[in-house]
Amino acid sequence: MAKLLDLEHLQDAITGGAAAFRCRRRFQPAGGEGDKVFPPTFAGAVYAVEQRHVPGRAESAICVLLDSVQSQANRMELALQEAFDGGKIKIPVLEVDFTEFGPTGDIEDDKKNGRLLDAIGKVSSLQVPHRLADAILRDSQIGGIDFRKSEKGKALNTVSVANATSLFALCPTALVFGMWDSTGPKGGLGPKFERAMVSEVVGIGAAIGVRTQSRIDPLIAATKGMTLYQKKGGGWTIDEADAAVQYQKKDGKGWTLNEAEADPNGKRSSIKIGKEGKASEANLGNVTPTITPGGVTIEYAEQTTTLSLICLRRLRFPIDGKTNVDLAARTVLAALGLCAATLAFESGMGLRSRCLLWPDGPMEWELLARPGDAPEKFSLTSDEAIVLLNAAVEAAGKTELPWESAPIILKPSAQLLKLVRLSQLEAVKEGPDAG
Repeated sequence: MAKLLDLEHLQDAITGGAAAFRCRRRFQPAGGEGDKVFPPTFAGAVYAVEQRHVPGRAESAICVLLDSVQSQANRMELALQEAFDGGKIKIPVLEVDFTEFGPTGDIEDDKKNGRLLDAIGKVSSLQVPHRLADAILRDSQIGGIDFRKSEKGKALNTVSVANATSLFALCPTALVFGMWDSTGPKGGLGPKFERAMVSEVVGIGAAIGVRTQSRIDPLIAATKGMTLYQKKGGGWTIDEADAAVQYQKKDGKGWTLNEAEADPNGKRSSIKIGKEGKASEANLGNVTPTITPGGVTIEYAEQTTTLSLICLRRLRFPIDGKTNVDLAARTVLAALGLCAATLAFESGMGLRSRCLLWPDGPMEWELLARPGDAPEKFSLTSDEAIVLLNAAVEAAGKTELPWESAPIILKPSAQLLKLVRLSQLEAVKEGPDAG
């Protein structure tokens, strides 16, 4: 029977030389066995399919990746973000606040006045892909000072496995899920921390299926011979006289939307919607039914999650020669990883559209303590994981370990704001001035 994993057990595992905690669980689609699920697609619209050796099978099985290590880490950090926002945990978080630059609701006025077209709110160090070393934080400011030039940001220049104290204080998730400061002042020589927490979801015994696509337009059934153009000022038109126009440049190299840059004797053309001006480019008209490869059926999905205590024991947190600091910091990091995984996966996984997975049983963690010994089993619910993390943080607070308990607020730089706005304009693509 599994024991409750409490603070004492966690500390004993770290000091006793245990290798790792692991959790292996089987899942089925929420629709039941045999229901189709949709894996992520990679470059070329393909699935990550490979042969794997599976315990209990005489031969290898065709397997498909359902969620990568990177994606699983992002889901765990999102779960921590939700717990942080709900006031259930207090951990160091940096937030880039875009609120004051948000939209008014009048898109044309927002375009004219250089405001964002889509509300962003706040983006935190739990949401950006490279954690404390992310470019979004790098290109933001504290009190008008570039983050990497501020006192807090400069701490990144000196952190290492042998001195992780500053990183623990500002972004402990970087020590759990990994980080490489490859865009900092040291370039590729910037500090690098391996992942202590690794998780992956794989579909076992996969058979690739097909998907169908079609659309019946209740108003526009026939579109043959129709050409749609981008309308001056935005939208579309079938009247070419109202269409936006592009001009051949004076040097004859390419096209421009600015008439002042145009060759007066050069070519001009109306700008079509999409490539060919088809009604379907404006999401109008019927779409002929098609069948393409899509989705898989699987025997079952398996998630494998490991928390390396060996990795955490490599980290040092020197503070005036204190001997109890390393254990306190490592215990917080271990509790943080276990809490993140439990919050994210305890009740199943909604990986993407048509990929909702339901576990065969509750989460149980196995402690790999001594080679040859059967792993000791521990249980941990979401509520218990939060209690464990808060207890570890409270214990660490009795040492001199630094810990930013209140959010650190940054503001986006002018250049970052400009780049975000241009990206939003490109995504909207409302007329010839969208890019």
